[in-house]
Amino acid sequence: MAPTAPRRRDEYREDVAGRANVGDTPELLAYYDDLERYEAGALWTVANKIEPWQPKSGSVPVLWRYADLREPVMRSLDLVTAEKAGRRVIYLNNPGRRDVSAAVGWLYSGLQVMNPGEVASSHAHSASALRFIMEGEGAYTVVDGHKMTLGANDFVLTPNGTWHEHGVEATGTPCIWQDGLDIPLVNALEANFYVVHPNLQQTVGHPVDDMRHAFGNPGLVPSTGTWSKPYSPLLKYEWAPTYEALNRYAKVTDGSPYDGVMMNYINPVSGGPVMQTIGAAMQMLRPGEKTKAHRHTGSFIYQCCKGSGYSIIEGKRFDWQERDIFCVPSWMWHEHGNLSDRDDACLFTFNDLPVMQALSLYREEAFGDNGGYQQAAG
Repeated sequence: MAPTAPRRRDEYREDVAGRANVGDTPELLAYYDDLERYEAGALWTVANKIEPWQPKSGSVPVLWRYADLREPVMRSLDLVTAEKAGRRVIYLNNPGRRDVSAAVGWLYSGLQVMNPGEVASSHAHSASALRFIMEGEGAYTVVDGHKMTLGANDFVLTPNGTWHEHGVEATGTPCIWQDGLDIPLVNALEANFYVVHPNLQQTVGHPVDDMRHAFGNPGLVPSTGTWSKPYSPLLKYEWAPTYEALNRYAKVTDGSPYDGVMMNYINPVSGGPVMQTIGAAMQMLRPGEKTKAHRHTGSFIYQCCKGSGYSIIEGKRFDWQERDIFCVPSWMWHEHGNLSDRDDACLFTFNDLPVMQALSLYREEAFGDNGGYQQAAG
């Protein structure tokens, strides 16, 4: 048998001042092997890998078409019960992040489906979560005793540590919504806990939709009581007032050259993001609008909730329509376009920007060539 060649340790060398540039020698290879005996290693063999010149996402851009996913999602209703599954969800698996079941970066996404009359067990976990309703009638969520009714394009929070459960009223129809969580991030931090409610279901201790009535009024918050929790008390953000706000804003702004008319969902008490680790926004592309390309740190998952259009991500074009989902990995060039010259298009997005900003890791850069537009390869 031929002798095994020594493993290369100089594959990340860079002939640049200030960067590791050490070539292999028999003596150094033996030294590296000796270090491994002590569960140690020489930094210069990996320094250029673990400290890149700029972010290099392991995720790839993906478009998940609702027309492809809806049938297998609905088929799961006949294959497994909500109770046996815990949550009957088909998750979105980025080819570059399959090891952590992420849709992009450190964010998880999946499509959950429930039949009328079904209720999932109440539970709590360290991960922060959100739901964005895609179709159906009669869906609801209960968060720490606050029950919220849900319709298409409504956005609801189930913040970390809260008791929450989901269901569909017996008088409703099969409902599908997108789940978004920071499970991969919390697992990477080795800080995830999960617990099932001792009674399996909560007691609804407040009037239905009470938090919307208390905190969903523009520019106003209750004068009595205090809200000291780190997430938004609003819990549910309805589609109709969101769309109205976009239209009102569009009348008085040219919008962002990179995002069109975009508004952030916020905590009405603090003015900050809705949750500590997950931010969310809604953006409108006006008829025929084409944004310029930019890139930034932070991972984004988009869902089209109105109209149709396309996005060019790292030079590749992805055409999307209502209920399609796509992702933009961190530090990748992207731009968007509305395919209609008569109707607007709206994109819901959630992201990890609160983490980027809290840790002073956010950076943004405009695309400088070709008037700010990428050349699409396909």
